[in-house]
Amino acid sequence: MKKKIKNDGAYMKIWKFYLLILSVGFLQAQEYNRPVHTYSIVAYDSASGQMGVAVQSHWFQVGTVVTWAEAGVGVVATQSFVDVDYGKLGLDLMRGGKTAPQALQALLTTDPHADVRQVAMIDVHGNVASHTGEHCIAEAGHFKGDHFSTQANIMEKKSVWPAMAEAYQKSGGELVDRLMAALKAAQAEGGDIRGKQSAAILIVPVKSNGQPWKEKIVDLRVDDNPEPLREMERLIMIHRAYEHMNKGDEYLAHDNVEAALKEYSIAHEIYPEQVEILFWTAATMADIGKIDESLPLFKEVFEKEPSWREVLKRLPRAGLLPNDASLIKRILQVSN
Repeated sequence: MKKKIKNDGAYMKIWKFYLLILSVGFLQAQEYNRPVHTYSIVAYDSASGQMGVAVQSHWFQVGTVVTWAEAGVGVVATQSFVDVDYGKLGLDLMRGGKTAPQALQALLTTDPHADVRQVAMIDVHGNVASHTGEHCIAEAGHFKGDHFSTQANIMEKKSVWPAMAEAYQKSGGELVDRLMAALKAAQAEGGDIRGKQSAAILIVPVKSNGQPWKEKIVDLRVDDNPEPLREMERLIMIHRAYEHMNKGDEYLAHDNVEAALKEYSIAHEIYPEQVEILFWTAATMADIGKIDESLPLFKEVFEKEPSWREVLKRLPRAGLLPNDASLIKRILQVSN
């Protein structure tokens, strides 16, 4: 009897250990296979030499799991019951010379849960690969077009992903505009049956200069917002303004002041409510001797946000304004 009890005890220990292993495995599966039911688009634009991915979902921080891209390699959207390895390994395989269809097929073949995955990839040659598992939550499907793919799951209607494809093909402008057109078309068609929460857009160049960590053309995320697409449009507008600011800084670094001021002016036209753009435009003017032209700009900045008066005082020491006390005093007096 004692021997039987001892064996039963050993059996129970083994069983508890087995349950522990199962529970740990389940938690790991939950961590790496989060249900992200959403709509997205991957696209390759040969005219601009750009490729990108855009997504919207009723899921917090969707951009941290769905969107993957690397300059000179390709782009990936991995969704439904997400396995983020499709993003990392998909890029690895394409970097190693596999086409998008070859990379996706290799990952699907080794995935025991491929039936719940939804994935799309594009490589640097514009090859497209798409997959919608048969057990993705309805309505689910994808549309594979010429150098792009739209995909969605748990949608209100089956017409969502075709509407995205049509909008992308018919829209003009830059790649970011066309990706946004696709997302907006999806929402207009009903979108995610649960609603909306987050969005992301990631765009990289098709050709890399060997430093892909510096080559994100657009990298924007809306992690939590009742109107994520509307907020994304606002961020794109700001992104464009700061693109001109960055160009202005580059011109300034090469002593092309007139070109720099032109870029700063464009940035201000795009985003006039941002006083920092106005401040640096004024500071650049003052630095090259255009004091009279700079004063109205400084006045507007200081009246809107007085804290910039203190920033101004610190510029001479940083070499961004002449070390001239009378000049600083004259500028500061404009708002007194």
